[in-house]
Amino acid sequence: MFENAFNNIDRVLRNDEGLASELDYAEQTSWVLFLKYLDDLEADREDNAALEGLDYTPILASEYRWQAWAAPKVDGKLDHNTAMTGADLIDFVNGELFPYLKKFRDGATDPDTLDYKIGEIFSEIVNKFRSGYTLRDVLEIVDGLSFNSQAAKHELSDLYESRIKRMGNAGRNGGEYYTPRPLIRAMIKVTDPQIGESIYDGACGSAGFLCEAFDYLRRDDLSAAQWDTLQRKTFYGQEKKSLAYVLGVMNMILHGIDAPSIRHTNTLTENVMDIQERDRHDIVLANPPFGGGERKEVQQNFPIKSGETAYLFMQHFMRKLRAGGRGAIVIKNTFLSNTDGASVALRKELLETCNLHTVLDCPGGTFQGAGVKTVVLFFEKGSKTRSVWYYQLDPGRSMGKTNPLNDADLADFAALQPGKADSAQSWSVRVDGLDAATWDLSAKNPNAPEAEALRSPEQIIADMLERDAHTAQILEDIRGML
Repeated sequence: MFENAFNNIDRVLRNDEGLASELDYAEQTSWVLFLKYLDDLEADREDNAALEGLDYTPILASEYRWQAWAAPKVDGKLDHNTAMTGADLIDFVNGELFPYLKKFRDGATDPDTLDYKIGEIFSEIVNKFRSGYTLRDVLEIVDGLSFNSQAAKHELSDLYESRIKRMGNAGRNGGEYYTPRPLIRAMIKVTDPQIGESIYDGACGSAGFLCEAFDYLRRDDLSAAQWDTLQRKTFYGQEKKSLAYVLGVMNMILHGIDAPSIRHTNTLTENVMDIQERDRHDIVLANPPFGGGERKEVQQNFPIKSGETAYLFMQHFMRKLRAGGRGAIVIKNTFLSNTDGASVALRKELLETCNLHTVLDCPGGTFQGAGVKTVVLFFEKGSKTRSVWYYQLDPGRSMGKTNPLNDADLADFAALQPGKADSAQSWSVRVDGLDAATWDLSAKNPNAPEAEALRSPEQIIADMLERDAHTAQILEDIRGML
């Protein structure tokens, strides 16, 4: 049922000239889904209050609730006489609804409250529907969806994830929105979070790491206290970009976190030297953006200055971990070997303040649309690195849209990692054997067969002349047969 609804929404969206890409589809579907979710949540809260004999004051004023403007009903069916459509609907959404919802941010004191998130979301996105008839069709489809059960949320979350994946694959910045879920699951398995520990992603994008971590921790036999810990004291994220922030909040809601602790902020504007113990977390999971280049004043927040955004995030993440905390970070593989001052200083700091126990070397094509090779760094805060275990992931095929990474590709890594065993794909390197001038951590597999030495130019020319002579002789023999 839900899959048909999402397919129908896609068909309708393609007819609106204001929506031009998968990014637009994801964004515009998100705000409509969010308001339907909010209405179902309000209905649940109202029912629960009535059962307890309590009064309930809805978050939204009556004229802005879903059933007032999106789906007014008579006898359980849409009332076409009062339901706005066409220009009237667009005028209401742009001129009244969005301005009303934006004001919630001003009145909310805590960024983690639902009130604040309503204001934040509707301050950051605009309605891109140009046709009120298209919007009316989408509202009617979404009105048929229900957020009232965990089973419904689970199915909706799967469909929403597939939409984020499509959006991530649509452009060259795909990795910015979508980290392959099998890779995330392997990172979570190695870090092995436990209920009671806090998990942080300071570049959370669409919140894939936090959602997968929630799925890893949730069980049917959790106590009420454990469930409350998962809901309110476990997952923390920050995101700079507006669309990604909206996607992250909606993705976590669909996975079952009612008021996600995701903040819309540029993580790198925080001075890492000001991070206190109360700000730290037990686990950091992240795929920070590569490249970029932050302004000079942002770089002043870090001891090691760099124009590479990922290097600034690495410094942030190392300081956000508590002593004994675990990190798993995706980063460009050039981090292991670059010889510039910032790269060398950052590798030295990582090795001296953390135990970098594992490096997963990912094949090209792991991230759709990204032209860079990546590695995953696994480390623990608070003790020096003595030995690094490397695993060179080789799925045995070219990676791409039709051949994405899957869980089976990572099964051998997951099996060997706890014991850090040597194999054709894995090996260990002692830190005391590294060059202290460069701290080069390049992933060079000593077990791989050595490539044949390249021929010299003289040898190549000689081989070509020999082949030419052989070809000439064959042609002469054929001519003699004619």
